[in-house]
Amino acid sequence: MLERISGSLLDPDALYASNIELFHSPELRGLNLVMGFTGFADAGHVVKQINAELLDSLDAEPVAVFDADQLIDYRSRRPHLTFVEDHLQDYQEPRLALYRLMDGLGKPFLLLAGFEPDLQWERFARAVVGIVEKLDVNLVTWIHSIPMPVPHTRPVGVTVHGNRPDLIEGISVWKPTVEVPAAVGHILELRLVEAGRNVAGYVIHVPHYLAEAEYPTAAVAGLEYLGAATSLMLPSDRLREAGREVSRQIAEQIDASEDVQQVVSRLEARYDEKAEGTVRRSLLADENDELPNADDLGAAVEAYLARENPGQ
Repeated sequence: MLERISGSLLDPDALYASNIELFHSPELRGLNLVMGFTGFADAGHVVKQINAELLDSLDAEPVAVFDADQLIDYRSRRPHLTFVEDHLQDYQEPRLALYRLMDGLGKPFLLLAGFEPDLQWERFARAVVGIVEKLDVNLVTWIHSIPMPVPHTRPVGVTVHGNRPDLIEGISVWKPTVEVPAAVGHILELRLVEAGRNVAGYVIHVPHYLAEAEYPTAAVAGLEYLGAATSLMLPSDRLREAGREVSRQIAEQIDASEDVQQVVSRLEARYDEKAEGTVRRSLLADENDELPNADDLGAAVEAYLARENPGQ
C-alpha cells in the first residue's frame, strides 16, 4: 500500500535550469527574496509594474529559469507577437525566472518574477521551497493587488499576512475572514510556512474603478512596503512621475462628471468613517512609533556604506 504523499511525485528540480556558478556562489546565501506573479488579481497592474521597474532599473542576473512549457497553458493564455506586412516578429515568450539584483545602495537580493503557473502548482511550490532552503533565504516577501471599494484620494491600503508578526501587526487596514480563490503565491506561502521559512505577503488595495488600468500610485506603495520589509532601497522615481500624470488625468475625468464625483464622495465618506480612530503602524517607524527624519535616514545610509566598503 502506497503511503499518501502531498504534492507532485515528479522531481521539482527538473522544473528549472540554474546558472550553476552563480547558484552555488556563497554570495547568494542568506539574501531576501521578493516574488511577483502576473496573471491573477493584478488590479491596477501593480505586479506587472513592479516587476518591470525592478528588472529595468536594477542590475539583474538570472539565477534560475523555469520551464514555461511545463507550467503554462498556452491555449488559455496565448503569448503575443507582431505581424508586420509579410512576416512575424517580437514574439513575447512567457518567462518565469529567479534573478539576483542589486538595490540602489548595491545590496543584493533575489527576485522571482514572471507569469503565474497554470499547471503543476505543488511541484512548482516544492521547487521554490527547495531553492529557498538551498540558498538559505532570510525572508520571502510577495505581492499582489485586488480591487477594493476605496477612493483614490486616500492613502493606498494594504493587507499583510504571513508568519512574521513584526511585519504584520498594526499594518493591515482590512482584516477579514473570507474564502478567496487561491493564487500560486498563497500556495507558496503555505508551503514556506510549513517548511519553517520566514514569509510575508502584501495585498495592495486598488480603487475598483481603476483596477483595469495601470495605477502607478499603487505600485509605488507596493515597492515601499517591500522595501521597508526587506531593508532594500527599491527604485520608484519613474512610477512616482507616472502616478502624478495618471492622477492629473483622473482628476480631469472626475471634474467632467457629476455622477463620478458623487461616487468618489461616497467612497471617501465611507473610508473616513471606517478609518476614524484607527492608527496604523509604519514599517519605517522606530520603537517609539516615530518616523525617521532626513538626518536619521542619511545616517543609516552612511552606516550601510561604511559596512559595505570598510577602509574607504
